[in-house]
Formats: sequence, structure tokens, C-alpha cells
Amino acid sequence: MLREILEISFFQNRLLDYLICALFFLLTVFIIRIFKAIVLARLKAWAKKTATTIDDFLIHIFEKTLLPLLYFGAFYLSIRNLTLNPVLTKMIDIIGLILLTIFAIRFLVATINYALEAYWLKREKDISKKRSLKGIVNIIKVIIWGLGIVFLLDNLGFKISTVIAGLGIGGVAVALAAQAVLGDLFSYFSIFFDRPFEIGDFVIVGDFLGTVEYIGIKTTRLRSLGGEQVVFSNTDLTNSRLRNYKRMEKRRVVFKLGVTYQTTVSRLKEIPIIITDIIKNTKDAIFDRAHFFSYGDFSLIFEVVYYVLGSNYNKYMDIQQEINFRIKEELEKRGIEFAYPTQTLYLNK
Repeated sequence: MLREILEISFFQNRLLDYLICALFFLLTVFIIRIFKAIVLARLKAWAKKTATTIDDFLIHIFEKTLLPLLYFGAFYLSIRNLTLNPVLTKMIDIIGLILLTIFAIRFLVATINYALEAYWLKREKDISKKRSLKGIVNIIKVIIWGLGIVFLLDNLGFKISTVIAGLGIGGVAVALAAQAVLGDLFSYFSIFFDRPFEIGDFVIVGDFLGTVEYIGIKTTRLRSLGGEQVVFSNTDLTNSRLRNYKRMEKRRVVFKLGVTYQTTVSRLKEIPIIITDIIKNTKDAIFDRAHFFSYGDFSLIFEVVYYVLGSNYNKYMDIQQEINFRIKEELEKRGIEFAYPTQTLYLNK
């Protein structure tokens, strides 16, 4: 009796076939659940104890991307044991291909995103990079999803070659029309990966100077010393000679001072010694040289060179001010006078 019931056919399949299909699906789902509850849970606990993050990423991407695909795989393998209508079989194949493409794209995007964050951001240790990284990740997503959709349509039987040819011709026309925008986009990639400057750097571009405030896909914005915002296209910046003062490890300072022609030779010889002693005893200043440089129109000129450790402009001005005060004080003690523009007129009767 039971055998006769199991041999009853519905839609070209026996009741026994449906039971086998259901049992196979339930068994496969049970195995997947056991794997998730035991093996995957232990892997998560083990990954939390390790110092690296790649194991955490692999477990996360498996759970969020590949595990749902396993459920569909269980359904697909169980349903293939049945004799189905060709239309229904094709629909299941199409759904499987769509899901496989979507999960493959999501896996690829997540992997690239993790690689950029793990390698680039953690190596740089710069929080501002995350804002710049979002633009690149969005562009990568558009490219990968575009290629994935083309691959999917091609496998579904659509004639993509004609569409691609049309897109190629249209792409050339768009590229010619938008070459300035594309140039700025590629310059953005160059700025991001080559790092000639970063947010917070003080830079000088031609006659413009200021602190980098924002780096966008098309433009970069500086905040000038006067307070206004200066906007550059990325192409302008990559094509310009740019000076980045933030990365200056030490600042070379050159200044001159002049004393009167009435100063005696013995006093003149003392001046380089005085300046050398002052700079050497100034914090964060490295002495280079001090010389009697030249004879000026109305003064005897000394040239002094030293280095300030660091790139901060206020620090440099504080050190220069301290040196100027001490030079003035020491020269006054010795009766050495600074020169100022004078003219002597000789009148003959």
C-alpha cells in the first residue's frame, strides 16, 4: 500500500522523488546549520584571539556572502533530481546565475575594500584617508558592478557584442567631451596613491598658499592665510610645482645685518663669534655659519645661516625673534651700532 502511494506521479515525478528531494534539502540545510553553529562559531572565537584581521575578514565574508549561496546550492542540487518543465528548469538556472553573479561581485568588492583599508589606511595611520578612500571605493564598485552585469547578460544569451560596440563608440565621444573631468579623476588617483600632500598640509602652488582642507574627486580646496578658500582642479595641482611645508624636517634661515663703517676691525671680528654663541645656545636651532659678507652702500654686511628643527612657522618666528633680541643686546653692550641709510655731503666753497 505504501509502495503504491510512493509510486503515485505528480507533474512527471513520483511522490518518492519529492520525498527524496525534500529529505536531501533538509539534510543539507541541517549540515550547514551544524557547521555554522559549531565550526564557524569556534573559528570566530579563534579569530578574536589572533593579532591579524584577515582571519576575521574571511570568516565574516564567508558568513555574509558564501553561506547564503550554500543554501541555494542545497536547494539547486535537490531540485535537480526531479524531472521539471524546461521553462521552470531554465528559470531556476537563471536565478542561480543571477545569485552567483551578485554574491561574486559582493565578495570581490568586499575583498578590495578590505585590502585598501587594511594595507593603505593602517600603514598610513591617517584618519583623513578614509574620506578620500570612499570616492575610490565607489568608483571601483561602479566598475565591478558594470562588468558583472555585462558578464551576466552575456551568459543569459543577450547579444552583448553589439551593445559593447555601441558603448565603445559612445564612450569615446563621452571621453572626448569630458576629458577635463576624466583628467581630474585620474589626477585624484595620482594624489591619493602618490601622496604629494595630505589634508592639513601647508602648501604653496604658484602665487597661492594655504592649508589643504579637502581633497575631492575633481577639486582640491585650500584655506589661505587670509581666510578665503582657494579651489584648484586636481589636474592643475599635479601639473604644478608644489611646495609642501608640512613635510619640511628643518627650515633653513638666512638673514643679514649691517653695522656702521665706523666699527673697528677688532669689533668686526667679534660679531661672528657672538652670533655663533647665541644660535648654539638657542633651543631647536642648529648653527651653520656667520660671515662678514660684503661692503654695502652705507654698512658692513654680515650674513648668518642656521636651521630650525621642524616646519612650524610660528616656532621659526619665535626662534628668530629670540636671536634678534640677543644680538641687539650683545652688540649694544660692546658699543657696536647698526647701520641705517645715511648720506654724507661734502661742500666746497
